[in-house]
Amino acid sequence: MDKRNYTNHLTCNEIKIDDPFWNKVIGTVRENMIPYQYLALQDKIESAEKSYCIENFKKAAEIVRQLKNGQVPQTYPVDKWHYDESNTDDKAFHGWVFQDSDVYKWIEAVGYSLINHPDNELEDKAKQYIDLICSAQLENGYLDTLYIINDRSKIFTNLKDHHELYCFGHMALGAISFYNATSDRKLLDASCRFADLICETFDKNKNEGYPGHELAEKALIKLYEVTGCGRYLDTAMFFIDQRGQKPFYFDRERGVETSGEDYRYNQAHMPVREQKEATGHAVRGVYLYSAMAQAAKIRSDESLYKACKNIWENIAEKKLYITGGIGANADGESFSFDYDLPNDLAYAETCASVGLIAFARDMSEIEINSKYHDVAELALYNTVLSGMASDGKSFFYVNPLETDPVACECDSRKRHVKPVRQKWFSCACCPPNIAKIFSSLNEYICTQNDSTFFINQYIGCDINSQMADIKIISDYTNSGKISLNINVKKPFTLALRIPSWCNNFSISGNYKESGGYAYIQIDSDCKIDIAFDIKIRLIKCSNLVRDNIGKVAVTRGPIVYCMEEADNGKNLHLLRLSDNSALKYQDGFILADGKRERPEQELYSDYTESKYDNCKIKFIPYYQWANRGSNEMSVYIRI
Repeated sequence: MDKRNYTNHLTCNEIKIDDPFWNKVIGTVRENMIPYQYLALQDKIESAEKSYCIENFKKAAEIVRQLKNGQVPQTYPVDKWHYDESNTDDKAFHGWVFQDSDVYKWIEAVGYSLINHPDNELEDKAKQYIDLICSAQLENGYLDTLYIINDRSKIFTNLKDHHELYCFGHMALGAISFYNATSDRKLLDASCRFADLICETFDKNKNEGYPGHELAEKALIKLYEVTGCGRYLDTAMFFIDQRGQKPFYFDRERGVETSGEDYRYNQAHMPVREQKEATGHAVRGVYLYSAMAQAAKIRSDESLYKACKNIWENIAEKKLYITGGIGANADGESFSFDYDLPNDLAYAETCASVGLIAFARDMSEIEINSKYHDVAELALYNTVLSGMASDGKSFFYVNPLETDPVACECDSRKRHVKPVRQKWFSCACCPPNIAKIFSSLNEYICTQNDSTFFINQYIGCDINSQMADIKIISDYTNSGKISLNINVKKPFTLALRIPSWCNNFSISGNYKESGGYAYIQIDSDCKIDIAFDIKIRLIKCSNLVRDNIGKVAVTRGPIVYCMEEADNGKNLHLLRLSDNSALKYQDGFILADGKRERPEQELYSDYTESKYDNCKIKFIPYYQWANRGSNEMSVYIRI
């Protein structure tokens, strides 16, 4: 591993986004989504599923008050994944075991939003939540409302299934974001106290456990970067390297002896350095892989990096939907086997694509290759963007590539698929993750090392780097044209990502290509004009993907398109593109000549050639689907 090639991403403080495509999205998150989620956390959204999140912190704060007064609070069972009015006492914890994380992710999104758009009222609301959170923390630094409310004697006794360390991870990441925005250390200090307890609890000579749901690893690495405290990094490495070691910790915890095969779900079936395949729960997986990449970079750890690279290649080459979704299997919200990418059964959780984007960036900071940001771009413009409605007030957890509302209701195998976005979820990990990534989009645009500045995403912005002030003027998704106005501070090399979807492009000035980037030497103030030839493309899958034999997807630039019943009528599966179909881009949509196969009411009959009627087919951007009510949708079409 060559440290000289390592890069670091720029932060929100160094980049100000001003982009015709993304301004509306980010504005919707700030103006609609974050305020909406503030109410949802308090169960104030009419007819939406309850969160219980803030209610739990209030209950935990009361328990802490009682303990300080020498009282002995009542205890309740900690034997479920989900608690509600039907299965537990009113005074006990309610919600999923990981419910605390929702407010932490909201605070993280708020922190990024405040950096970009200062807002005193929003900052005060976040501080009120932070005051409540800190009032629920035990004196030793521990903070998880399930165990504080229900039974403190059971703390750290079920790492496999319960999510104390995962919740800590989101607490720390939220604290860091808010601290960077406001310099307010209250939640950061509380997170460090919890981190100190974790470091004191887990090591080879004490508790050899590790998180069942990964994220603490990333958070401890981030805390190390912010505070310089080396034991945070050491504990992150302990969690990473202890995972999957024999005898399996989860066996010891549960009092059983197994082969460890069941722990594939937790990516704990074997040591991580030996893993070559993305497996198990997709969100947990990419959170772990991202932490592994970060640790590999910090420690220049070759074997850890090789494991990350093997896993990345397995995802990108065999387990990635064309929309940037991952995790094909609803059973366990998990990666399936290679080339198993069903359209109508897809899980493709929004959170998983958010985590994939982070994993891509982390890998790109070790190895300079455009392929990482190609995948990040795919997930960003399609699955993640599809995860929220155009008004920012309803959300997808699952992101299928084909839906039939009748099947979603009547077929138990497809009930995880929703034909319309939901107001909220009792398990609401995805909405605040969407708010977080769009509020921190600045941090995915550029990276740099001592000699080279990399443009990885073509999002309009003003950049203040150590090398130059750069203004990116972008019409990337429309015409494929971008201009860079560069005011040089010192000579440097500019590297421009060449998107994988573009076969022809022009760049003003002399450049050399390597690893999917065009390199230009910059010595003085200048303007660089880029034109990517943005054309409609028909993309096929490998013929090993059984669902899509004889089908194609329609794309233009980074955006995948789909058909909806609202434009094309029912039974989208009866449509096909005409031979030599004239596909035309118009006002953000794609129109094509097609044929509709005539429906046959007779269930079985002797084979005859199907009869078709000519028709026009309209494709809309995938991220826009389901904004016009419940109707059929399909990404792939017969050809």
